[in-house]
Amino acid sequence: SRDWSSDVCSSDLGRECGVRGLKMTNSNLPEPDVTTSATARRRNADINRWSRWAHVYLSMIAFIVILFFGVTGLTLNHPSWTMGGSPTTSTYTGTLPGSYKANGSLDLLAVSEFVRNTYSVSGHVADYNVSGNDGTINYAGPGYTASLKFTIDSGAYTLNVTEDGVVAVMNDLHKGRDSDKSWKWVIDVSAVFLVLVSLSGLLIQLFQRKRRTRALIVAAAGLLLTVVFIWFAVQ
Repeated sequence: SRDWSSDVCSSDLGRECGVRGLKMTNSNLPEPDVTTSATARRRNADINRWSRWAHVYLSMIAFIVILFFGVTGLTLNHPSWTMGGSPTTSTYTGTLPGSYKANGSLDLLAVSEFVRNTYSVSGHVADYNVSGNDGTINYAGPGYTASLKFTIDSGAYTLNVTEDGVVAVMNDLHKGRDSDKSWKWVIDVSAVFLVLVSLSGLLIQLFQRKRRTRALIVAAAGLLLTVVFIWFAVQ
């Protein structure tokens, strides 16, 4: 029994035989999983689309907050930039009304409500103290302080109110200093927005094949510079 295939492959038809053999060999290989690759591409496209959506709209929501903390970061770093808003101090004197004593004992709440209503004292009570015949109540707010000193027997008091100006108010808000709980929530939410904007921007760059490597190199360089600056700052 003669192997005719060897004669054909050794003749001028060898090229065709080789091609057919190649096709027969390739036909034995497993077919690529088109479904899996399509699902992966669709998933990556969805992540990319949602990253862009989150980055755009979170950036717009956080725009004013980012601007506020950027500007106040500069004014905090340069305390002399008061923009003409020098601190002003006002002093008031007088005698507490009879209601500051309830059944012969000192009522600090009545004293505090009196100065708030009479002189529009704002801020929260930072501290208070009663020692012998003297009492004090101190108030604090962003860019604002008030100090009340009074004599328990006579009810005579002195109130000093200091307002530091708009820039000082903004600086204290930046730090969350002497602010209420609602503003502290604003700071927390702003920080979360900044984190989400940063992460969504990073995800967008990861899906850009042409500039992904350069973007990661720049991000790594920025991180390294930040670490270096922190190291020098704490020395």
